[in-house]
Amino acid sequence: MKSARIPRWLTGAAAVMLAFLLTPAGVARADEPVPVPPNTGLTDTAKGTVSAADRDFVIKVRLAGLWEIPAGNMAQEKSDDPNVVKIGRSIAQQHVALDNLDRAAAKKLGIELPNQPNGDQLGWLNEMENAEGAQFDQIFIDRLRAAHGKIFPAIGTIRATTRNDTVRKLAQQANQFVMTHMTLLESSGIVDYAALPTAAAPTAGQKGPVPIDNQMIAAAASGGGVPGLSNTVILLVLAAALVVGVITTMRIFRAR
Repeated sequence: MKSARIPRWLTGAAAVMLAFLLTPAGVARADEPVPVPPNTGLTDTAKGTVSAADRDFVIKVRLAGLWEIPAGNMAQEKSDDPNVVKIGRSIAQQHVALDNLDRAAAKKLGIELPNQPNGDQLGWLNEMENAEGAQFDQIFIDRLRAAHGKIFPAIGTIRATTRNDTVRKLAQQANQFVMTHMTLLESSGIVDYAALPTAAAPTAGQKGPVPIDNQMIAAAASGGGVPGLSNTVILLVLAAALVVGVITTMRIFRAR
């Protein structure tokens, strides 16, 4: 009986699959672009319970504008660095826009807003007023960047927990403004990252309703795969299974 020839496509497919299985894991991939959250799909009807945290957030957004607008205007007048002047102008203008959004939300929700910066903010403005040249630039960048960094947790908490759609939309909008301002401030090139305060150490994780397998977590974190079973062994087993499958297929063709 004449033996049937193995189709080339079958041999090629087997070779490709074998090479794929034996290729080491962790091949580098191109970084994906940073996603920009859309503003669509968010309603603004003042529907939903307004919590004390929601009210505090709306007030804090107003307070941010009350001192960062004059700070940005001051940068345009006092800085000798064209880049800092541009940053100050952009932040002041954008905070005017954010303040309009905040006041509209507060009016819709019946929240009374302050008209003066708080004590800390007045102190920062006074500090800038008494500084000149490069010293002013450093104070302006450092104070505004620190303030924007502190508001991030509040925005995240409100965005994730509020039951009111108007507050939710304001949090979404505020997050975009704050991220833009952080980027603008860092574009000055004078942020001393090495001098930034170290974030607090994370607290010990609490046990949830599902038991935690620490061995599995440690193995996953280190890329070790399943505890007690080597990735190499898994790949060799799969490769052997593929070879057996190819040999079996060849025998079937030869038997015809």
